[in-house]
Parts: sequence; structure tokens; C-alpha cells
Amino acid sequence: MHCELCGDPMRFDPRARFCSTLCRVWSHRLESSIPGELRALPRWVRWSESKVPLTVAGVPASSVNPETWSDYRSAVAAARVGVGIGFVLNGDGIVCIDLDDCIADSGRVAKWARAIVDELGPTWVELSPSGRGLHIWGRGFLERGRRVGSVEIYGSGRYMTVTGRRMRGVPIALGDLGDVARILA
Repeated sequence: MHCELCGDPMRFDPRARFCSTLCRVWSHRLESSIPGELRALPRWVRWSESKVPLTVAGVPASSVNPETWSDYRSAVAAARVGVGIGFVLNGDGIVCIDLDDCIADSGRVAKWARAIVDELGPTWVELSPSGRGLHIWGRGFLERGRRVGSVEIYGSGRYMTVTGRRMRGVPIALGDLGDVARILA
């Protein structure tokens, strides 16, 4: 029997799902902070320190080849592979807006980023792996991904890192973002 999060062997209780309190807490924290709509889709990968997508087996994954993706639980359970989990955007209407360098050392969100979050309305927003950016997730229309300055918007052919570190006060659900290209207009 092995831990569902890190894969370590279980030592004592054969009914236990996790090897330690830390693994149990981290697993529940992720599940309670990532929208179920995303967790239900088999489009999960791991990622390396250089942000290369990886399969749960640790070989390079592709953001356009579903055979290299896995389900959420398998991605989380492969904790020894890479440094985190990621979600693949495949053009089905789930989009992610990546706001880079918008959080100051004090924890304050920059005015320009706050304006974007407020304009989009209630949807799931999480901190990026660096803790200095935001990922805004939702359902929306996007003809093609693009980047302008510190703002990137993608809906297909990419994967996004997922931290589960939800921005305070936002729902754990994907909101309707409409035509997200308007943000870069």
C-alpha cells in the first residue's frame, strides 16, 4: 500500500490513504481549493522546475497529445515527479489568464491586475507558483492565445501550472468570462 499523494509506502494502517499528516492535509487542501470541474477532466500533467510539462511517469508531456495527460488524482499522486501539477487547455472553452508580476512583496495586488480581476467578475483566481502572479480561470471565448506585456491569455495548445493557492474571497468555480480577448484591447 502506498500514499495517494507522494507514493511512499504505508507503514501502519492498511486502511489509511496517506503516509503522513502533511500528505493528508496537502491532498485535502488541493481538493478543496481547485474547482471540481477541472479536477473531473483527464487533462492533468506534472511540471519540472523549468516549467516543462511532464507525464506522471516523468517523461516530457505534450500540451496537444492527450495520451500524455492523466486524471487529477494520478497527477497529484505522482508528487515525486517534477515540482507541481498543471492543467492542459484544449480549446473546450476553459481559459486561463496569467497576470505576471502583479503582487508586491507586501502582498498587495497591483491596480492594473485588480482592475482585470474585477472586470471579469466572480471566477476562480489562484496565485502562480512564484507567488507574484495570478491565474484567472473561467469559461470564455478566445480565438487564439496571446501575450501583451505582463498579461497572457490561453485557451488551447498550452498547459498552465496549478497551485491551488486560491485568492481570498473568490469562488472555487469557473465563472463565465465571455470574450476574454477584450482584456488586451
